[in-house]
Amino acid sequence: MTDRILIRGLRLFGYHGVNPEEKIQGQRFEIDADLYVNLAKACHSDRVEDTVSYAKVIKTLRRVFTERTNDLLERTAEDLTAAVLAEYPEVLRVDLTLKKPQAPIQADFDWVGVTISRDRK
Repeated sequence: MTDRILIRGLRLFGYHGVNPEEKIQGQRFEIDADLYVNLAKACHSDRVEDTVSYAKVIKTLRRVFTERTNDLLERTAEDLTAAVLAEYPEVLRVDLTLKKPQAPIQADFDWVGVTISRDRK
């Protein structure tokens, strides 16, 4: 399956992190997601009902990201991918990168993050 719906640079504000100040002050995070979906029907019908709405997926990602806080990016990314697979049965696989551009690290970097890939079981 090579058909994908792509979401790039979804910016969200959250309170995830190990350090206490991260849970109080919060910071910006960024999500990139590849949703593996068979797009053949939508390609022929030109109907939004025959695909996965990226607008709805973004709402799901925003809701899951903000409904609780986690210490680790790994756990947050797992929560996000699990929600997409649970709520959108057409999605066969999710590759999700969760970036933390303002991680409290004394170094010059663009971002730190994790990428996880999950398939429908």
